[in-house]
Amino acid sequence: MHRRSLKPFALSPLALSPLASSPLASSLLAFSLLATSSCDRVLHSPDPAPGVPLALAEHRARVISDLRYAVTFDIPAAKDSSVTGEVTARFALSDASEPLVLDFRAPADHVLDVQLNGAPVAYRVVPDHIVIPAAALSRGEQAVSLKFRSSDAALNRNDEFLYALFVPDRASTAFPVFEQPDLKARFTVTLRIPAAWKAVSNGRLSSRDSSDAARHVVGFAESEPISTYLMAFAAGVFQEERAVRNGRAFTMYHRETDAAKVRRNVPAIFDLHAAALAWLEDYTGIPYPFGKFDFVAVPAFQFGGMEHPGAIWYRADALFLDETASRNQELGRASLIAHETAHMWFGDLVTMRWFNDVWMKEVFANFMAAKIVGPSFPDIDLRLRFFQAHHPTAYGIDRTLGANPIRQPLENLREAGSLYGGIIYQKAPIVMQQLETLVGEPTFRQGLQAYLARFQFANATWPDLIDILDALSDDDLAAWSRVWVEEPGRPTMAARVQDSALVLTQRDTWPRRALRWPQLTTVALGVGDSVVLVRAQLRGDSARARLPDGAATPTFVLGGVDGVSYGRFVLDSGSRAALLSRVHGLRDATQRAVAWQTLYEEMLDGALAPAALLDAALVGIREDSNEFVNTQVLGLARGIYWRFLSAADRRARAPEMERVLWEALERAAAPGRKGTYFGALVSVTLTEESTRRLERIWRKEETPRGLPLSEQQYTNLAEALAIRTVPNTAAILDEQEARITNPDRKARFRFIRPALSADHAERARLFETFKAVENRRRESWVLDAVGLMNHPLRADEALPELRASLALVAEIQRTGDIFFPLRWMNAVLDGHQSVAAAEEVARAIEYLPRDLPRLRGKMLQAGDGLFRAARVVHQWDRQVP
Repeated sequence: MHRRSLKPFALSPLALSPLASSPLASSLLAFSLLATSSCDRVLHSPDPAPGVPLALAEHRARVISDLRYAVTFDIPAAKDSSVTGEVTARFALSDASEPLVLDFRAPADHVLDVQLNGAPVAYRVVPDHIVIPAAALSRGEQAVSLKFRSSDAALNRNDEFLYALFVPDRASTAFPVFEQPDLKARFTVTLRIPAAWKAVSNGRLSSRDSSDAARHVVGFAESEPISTYLMAFAAGVFQEERAVRNGRAFTMYHRETDAAKVRRNVPAIFDLHAAALAWLEDYTGIPYPFGKFDFVAVPAFQFGGMEHPGAIWYRADALFLDETASRNQELGRASLIAHETAHMWFGDLVTMRWFNDVWMKEVFANFMAAKIVGPSFPDIDLRLRFFQAHHPTAYGIDRTLGANPIRQPLENLREAGSLYGGIIYQKAPIVMQQLETLVGEPTFRQGLQAYLARFQFANATWPDLIDILDALSDDDLAAWSRVWVEEPGRPTMAARVQDSALVLTQRDTWPRRALRWPQLTTVALGVGDSVVLVRAQLRGDSARARLPDGAATPTFVLGGVDGVSYGRFVLDSGSRAALLSRVHGLRDATQRAVAWQTLYEEMLDGALAPAALLDAALVGIREDSNEFVNTQVLGLARGIYWRFLSAADRRARAPEMERVLWEALERAAAPGRKGTYFGALVSVTLTEESTRRLERIWRKEETPRGLPLSEQQYTNLAEALAIRTVPNTAAILDEQEARITNPDRKARFRFIRPALSADHAERARLFETFKAVENRRRESWVLDAVGLMNHPLRADEALPELRASLALVAEIQRTGDIFFPLRWMNAVLDGHQSVAAAEEVARAIEYLPRDLPRLRGKMLQAGDGLFRAARVVHQWDRQVP
């Protein structure tokens, strides 16, 4: 892909530099020699590069087999005291001609002892590795034992608990290991923990030695073969909930202190897990493969969930919903549970051979989740839900210059975290849905069953699955995959009526490329008060489909209304105008959802005024009774309001925006719908009248009828009032902190509170602390704070921090978890719309080192909304009343 000559942002009369990189001096890593000088004489091979290069991984996969680890961690109560441990790796070695390289991403002095087959052995510590010379090795059974001190990078230590999170390559920050997905191993884990703590790991709890009153030793049975990124343990002050469903025992560990919330949510949480397991066992033909089923609700967990077999981690507030949870939130929880449960087969039982195929585990988890939740939500239009859950996010990346293909090359495991994102989570399921449609559902299921059976407890690649499906299908799936899976971007498509036929065309807007995406799509024609649907199969530049007899000239032509076809469906001017006025009247909910997304795309491309789309959206909020479409339109309206209107126009339109939302709040019957509208009001309120009313609600002098507010909603309200610098802000924040009863939520509030200050200097001092990696460990808290600092009402003051934030991105990619770099950039940039902010991002991209192409792509993805906002606001600002 050749993109350096393209400009990420251009706005007359301003012109920004083309994308280019200037090389920066790279830092030098020092390493210590922990053995005698004779080690240099016997180790002839060059030292391995930092991370896990593909060549090293391929070599180890060839020569190492039958791998087992016995690992012990000694976990002190005080989080500033070191975690220490010992590990023994037992394996068969088929070739002893090369040095043995273990991975350990910790300082050299964290390696305390190394033995081979029970005797001391010479070794070297180089960046990210421990190297045992070939002269010390022999073929056959080997046992390498090491004592170590862990780094805290992946242990997520808190005052009363910790949890390990090793995906994709961070197990080696905690203990020496062969860090690659295709060296699956059986793990036996032992934890020494404070006596008051509980613990969980992949294997079944097998023993607890309480002979020491202060510290207990907890042992877990050997796990099934799993990859290193799936090995996990957690320990701390947890409560337990147990249940049996369909003869299977479940245990949940959590720290929620609201007993009513626990009672209200626990039965549904267990029911959803049981339903997902039953569905997957039936679909795959393979019983649940990992024995026991435990999970932990982690406060402020940095992901939605993580699929460790036998020990799933979830973000606590994704499981424990408030009393006012919407139907959308309930479905979101069910989808999350289905996603992580599907991983037990797709990712855990069969794992990608290398992380270039990490998308495979995520696509099937999301794709299966969309199927699994159906029986639990028979009242919900799952076709609509599929479109909303996938297309907007995927389009948000594929429309940018930083778009990436679904399957990406990977030369070193340390770059694996950069592969994650909306393309593998949202676009890939769309593509998989198209594949299932292409080959047929029975054939697709048959192929997946063969794939899981052939590679269970082992590793596979995408070509392995394509080969299986190709043998069952008449289509050339390898050619299909080259377009949809191996290349980035989306087709630009247009439809028109000509000579009693629908003509559908597609083109590739990427330079030096002329892809054509084969797909079946459905086009809606507005004919009078009706909608006529026409299906067309695209394979090349264009396709023609005959119109039904008697079809009149349509008032609009709208592509992609099936909710599965994928592309930028461009509207002609007549269709654009007709849909703005008619979108609310389309009877089919998925057609309305597609129409709203298409109109939004038109606005982003400068073909539609933001104010006009906002006006239509406000009508949609009042008139659309479908909760899911209404929520989509509400989110669209909030996005336009904050990002695509000038500050003056936003102030002018605030009274109408607020009036529509207060009326919707009063009109809504269900608490969940009321909660959605109330959350929107907390977000958008600008007028003095509404601000005073929100303050009365926070003071409990007024209560929205039929809406019992939770502790978190009061916290959100206090934060919103502080952002608006209401009088007595400090007293409000003091009282809100006192109201919070849960210790984890209170700790989070104290952490982010400086970001709420009206004093820019205080906010800047908080930001300075984030330059130290140890202050970024609680990533979700940091993101909340950074988002508050860059709120649209404070965006102009935040420009210095924006500049400094962009300078930190490379380090954040190196030290943070997989989603943190992009989420950091989004938290920083999403509150901005100015030309000055866009120029800062363009400069940061220009000077990014050339050896960070994926980070460049992430920055282009994060910056795209800002580039478009600055351009669109400039384009339309003088044309609005």
